[in-house]
Amino acid sequence: MRKFNCAIVGASGMVGRMFAQILEERGLPVDNLYLYASARSAGNKISFNGREHIIEELTPAVFGRPTDVALFGVEEEISLKYAPIAAAKGCVVVDNSTAWRMNPDVPLVVPEVNGDDVSWHKGIIANPNCCAAPAVVALSPLHKAYGVKRVVYSTYQSVSGAGVNGSDDLTRTLNGEAPKHFPYAIAHNVIPHIGGFHEDGYTGEERKLVQETRKMLHAPGIKGTATTVRVPVFVGHSISINVTFNNAFEMEDVKNLLKNAPGLKFIDDTARNLYPMPLAAAGTDLVYAGRARRDDSCENTLNLWVVADNVRKGAATNAVQIAEMII
Repeated sequence: MRKFNCAIVGASGMVGRMFAQILEERGLPVDNLYLYASARSAGNKISFNGREHIIEELTPAVFGRPTDVALFGVEEEISLKYAPIAAAKGCVVVDNSTAWRMNPDVPLVVPEVNGDDVSWHKGIIANPNCCAAPAVVALSPLHKAYGVKRVVYSTYQSVSGAGVNGSDDLTRTLNGEAPKHFPYAIAHNVIPHIGGFHEDGYTGEERKLVQETRKMLHAPGIKGTATTVRVPVFVGHSISINVTFNNAFEMEDVKNLLKNAPGLKFIDDTARNLYPMPLAAAGTDLVYAGRARRDDSCENTLNLWVVADNVRKGAATNAVQIAEMII
C-alpha cells in the first residue's frame, strides 16, 4: 500500500476526530494529513501518529495541495459545495453526509457488501447512513441466498448519531437540565423522531434506510418501511429487522450464513442470555447480529437483531475501509 496524502474535512467534529483515530489504528500509510473545519475551529489541534496537527479553515484553496483522499464528515450543504471542488483537483472524496448517497453517478458503499461499486466512482464515493450500513452487512448474505422481498426496520439509535450536541444533551438531561438539541429530554425517554418529517409522516432518516438498502443491495424492487427512534444510549445503534424473502429458508442455514458473513459477528445463545447489545459493540468495528428467529405470522419471514457502533462502523470506519480500497 503506497503512501498517500489525506484530508479530513470536518476534523473538529465527532466523526472527523474518529476518522483520524481509525486511520492511525489501522496503520494506513498517510504521508501528509490535512485537517479542515470551520473558521471557529481553526487553530485547534488533533494528535495523529504521535504528532500534533493543526486544524485549518476550510476554503476552496486548500484543495490546491496534492491530496489523494478526502474524508468528509460535514453537513450536506458543505459537502455539496466542496466535494466537487476536491474531486476536480484529482482527490477522491469519501463523503459521510446525505448529499451524494442517492445520486446515480455516485457509488454508495459498504466494502463487505458492494465493494466492487468503488470501481465506477467519478471522484466521489458516498458513505451510508449509520443504520443502513450495519443493516446491509447482515442482510447481504441472506439476500444473495434467498432474495429480500420486503424489510421492516425499527431502530434504537444512540445520541451520538446526533453528534456532540446529542451526547451533550443526554448528559445535560441526566443532570436534570433542559435539552438544547433534542425537542424533549432524552434522559429516561425515547423520542420517535430522527430527521425532518415529510408530508407522509415519515422522517428523512426513515426514508434513507429503505432507499439506501435498495441501492447497496442492487435491488430497487425491495419493499420497505422504517421507524427510527432516539434512545438514551451514548454509543451504538440497534436495529430490529423483520425481513421477508422471495424463497424459503431453513433456520440452520440462515445462522450459518450469518456466522460466516464478512464483517459480522453472530451472537445468538439465548440459553446463556447472549445477544448483541450497544454496550458491547461500542468501540469496535464489527456488526453484531443475533436473536434470529422465524416469523411464523408471514411466509418466508425472519426476525433479526443487529447492533453496531454508529460512530465507527456506522460512519468513520466504513469510510476509512473505502479509502483503503482506493489507495
